[in-house]
Amino acid sequence: MEIIAIFGYLASILIGVSLGLIGGGGSILTVPVLVYLFQVNPVMATAYSLFIVGATSLVGSFNSYRKGLVDIKTAVVFGIPSIAAVYGTRKWIIPAIPNELFAVGDFLVTKSILLMLLFAVLMVAASFSMIKKGKAEEAETGPRVFNYPLILLEGVVVGTLTGLVGAGGGFLIIPALVVLSKLPMKMAVGTSLLIIAAKSLLGFLGDASNYEMDWTLLASVTGLSVAGIFLGGWLNNFISGQKLKPAFGWFVLVMGIYILLKETLFR
Repeated sequence: MEIIAIFGYLASILIGVSLGLIGGGGSILTVPVLVYLFQVNPVMATAYSLFIVGATSLVGSFNSYRKGLVDIKTAVVFGIPSIAAVYGTRKWIIPAIPNELFAVGDFLVTKSILLMLLFAVLMVAASFSMIKKGKAEEAETGPRVFNYPLILLEGVVVGTLTGLVGAGGGFLIIPALVVLSKLPMKMAVGTSLLIIAAKSLLGFLGDASNYEMDWTLLASVTGLSVAGIFLGGWLNNFISGQKLKPAFGWFVLVMGIYILLKETLFR
């Protein structure tokens, strides 16, 4: 086994550890791990990521449900438009994007480069939400309300982004659930895992007929990620996930900038 693949399998565990420890962020690592450590084509990596993130989040959501930390009504209201958007994006929009888009001088922008650049921008945005304590953590109090129009709109936006780049979008979902539905933070995290699982796994079905999957790699990475979420949940008894969140945010920021530079200046 190549050394780079060993790092890939170790990073697969980290994906789950992050989801179990801080309730998100792990999915943002999945595509870079697949592309740079397992040498998977970026378009295929976004498809694989949906399955890996979906399966890992589903396991995490079962644990949260046992603890009474999943709001089913909110998950349904947010999840339905999100699932529809991610499925449609994977089924029709991604296949419709041409392999070669446009050229800037000698630099040819392909579908793969576009998706990696979009993913890098999403990583940078996610890093800021993890580094800076936002209003989400301060907005847990107040009467339970449902801002249905904004929840539905957010569901469509998150679903489309998930379909394009293969990330779970927990850094977008959790603040939306806290601010728009007045969920307590821990319940927002648990509900987010269920939403991510449903939209990612159903979105993956949109790819089932478009690509030939490497099920051996997919099962290996998914299994390690699921093991990681149990490890992260155990570590949560000893380490504060909220205190680790900013440090992880800085790591994601560096990774995002690295991808931007690698896909543009250092190809």
